Amino acid sequence: MKTFLMILLAIASIVLIASVLLQSGNSAGLSGSIAGGAEQLFGKKKSKGYEAILSKVTTFGAVLFIVLAVVLVAME
Repeated sequence: MKTFLMILLAIASIVLIASVLLQSGNSAGLSGSIAGGAEQLFGKKKSKGYEAILSKVTTFGAVLFIVLAVVLVAME
């Protein structure tokens, strides 16, 4: 059982790394982070398409990674 969970953890980490690396950057350097912060928080969000799918995959991968890590630590 522990080996199976460790394999799932490795797969979740690979999915998480890949999905984060495939996402495009939202800011234009330091000035984009200062001036465009409110727009990123309240403004344009793409609810469809490639970026939305990557966002959902990243969220799922992160939750799965955290849950599996906590379960594996609790098993010891």
